[in-house]
Amino acid sequence: MDGFAGKVAVVTGAGSGIGQALAIELGRSGALVAISDIDTEGLAVTEERLKGLGAQVKSDRLNVTERESFEVYADAVARHFGKVNQIYNNAGIAFTGDVEVSEFKDLERVFDVDYWGVVNGTKTFLPHLIASGDGHVINISSVFGFLGMPGQSAYCAAKFAVRGFTEALNQEMAMAGHPVKVTSVHPGGIKTAIARNMTTAEGLDKQTLAKDFDTQLAKTTPEKAARIILDGVRKKKARVLVGGDAVAFDIAVRATGSGIQRFLPKILARANHPTKN
Repeated sequence: MDGFAGKVAVVTGAGSGIGQALAIELGRSGALVAISDIDTEGLAVTEERLKGLGAQVKSDRLNVTERESFEVYADAVARHFGKVNQIYNNAGIAFTGDVEVSEFKDLERVFDVDYWGVVNGTKTFLPHLIASGDGHVINISSVFGFLGMPGQSAYCAAKFAVRGFTEALNQEMAMAGHPVKVTSVHPGGIKTAIARNMTTAEGLDKQTLAKDFDTQLAKTTPEKAARIILDGVRKKKARVLVGGDAVAFDIAVRATGSGIQRFLPKILARANHPTKN
């Protein structure tokens, strides 16, 4: 893919899924790649694949919720490569459970990773991106960043927050005249391990939920998602929708506004109990 050769790109959550696919595609396109994840085994696989492509890579274990560690990491990446052009704030986790039965700690954990991880990455790398003269912040939100979904209150809240934070940042960079583009990414169902690795409220069958997601909702491969995202980055788009389902939900929300909250529960109820009218 054109436009990435020689760029220094940072990818969090690069040990699997979209993050791994992004790192591989960036490396294949000639970018110098800094990858991180809390999953060191998955990270090692990504590093090996990048080296197999002949890409320059820096690999580090990183917990995106640890702000001081992120600050040290940002400076280390800038020293290692001499500059930083792009950061892909991709690391994320999932949790399923209605508000009524969810524990505070579970809700807080999702927000710590999925929102504050994005803020930490953006804030710590932003000075380096500005200094590069050709910076780009790419924050991974979700289709649930513009659509509330029952059982996904924590995830939706975090992804809505990522969207708002990113859209505000985009306008701030333009108003300040900084050489930094900003992109909010909204994937639909992607064939990753996020559902299998999610936590759930007590009483829910995690295996069944994960199986339903994998078989019914996950329609787009991580590799295709990465190509769509990078094409949007290359074109400097402010928003990128990933997958036909993301496009469809975006249209539905725009067309119905708050009305979607009236008929979505009925659709979900019929999907869960197809024999009922």
